[in-house]
Amino acid sequence: MHAVIMAGGKGVRLRPYTTALPKPLVPIGDRHAILEIVLRQLAGAGFTSCTLAIGHLGHIIRAYVGDGSQWGLRVDYATEDSPLGTMGPLLTMLDRLPEHFLALNGDILTDLDFGDVLRTHRGSGAPLTIATRVRTVDIDFGVLSTESGKVTGFAEKPRMDYRVSMGVYGVSRAALARYTPGLPLGFDEVVLDLLAGDTPPYAYEFEGYWLDIGRPDDYDRANAEFTARRGRLIRGV
Repeated sequence: MHAVIMAGGKGVRLRPYTTALPKPLVPIGDRHAILEIVLRQLAGAGFTSCTLAIGHLGHIIRAYVGDGSQWGLRVDYATEDSPLGTMGPLLTMLDRLPEHFLALNGDILTDLDFGDVLRTHRGSGAPLTIATRVRTVDIDFGVLSTESGKVTGFAEKPRMDYRVSMGVYGVSRAALARYTPGLPLGFDEVVLDLLAGDTPPYAYEFEGYWLDIGRPDDYDRANAEFTARRGRLIRGV
């Protein structure tokens, strides 16, 4: 079982935390970097190897993670010389990846079973599996419904639920075979192409704990909640 962690972003939304540290190494709680937590979780879920796609401040990530042996993983690296988007880094290493693998962002905190996502993907027959979760969004404005120049409805600052991508994917190499290595490629482009080709992705629906650490409010919440959730997020620590 192999995973690819996207760890090359600049973390603009988390400045000033990411001025000197790459985003995957920002601390959670008082002892752990977010990337360490993800690596521990992968090892605990049965993964044996992992590729880190690095770019901005990548040398710091290399120094911190090394070969991954401290977490029971074999870790290698792929370097982005220029930004390649969400999925573009996968194209540069596709020939050395297994037929089915897990790809995930390096800035998420979740108790999702990564191994089950990959096993489900293998069994689904879909080219891509997307881990999804409901996210509640507070709208800061009064929302109007209109028709033919008339207001037909009104809701004052409603809360709306959306099912969103968690940044965790089961990927088959065939899903990326059409794209050119070295060119930027976004997750949105891949999904739209699969839908247009009548080969829709599979949705792995999850209702557990998930935070996107790239968002400042989620990062603050993660630090506030981590001590209470440590046992579920990092077993044995």
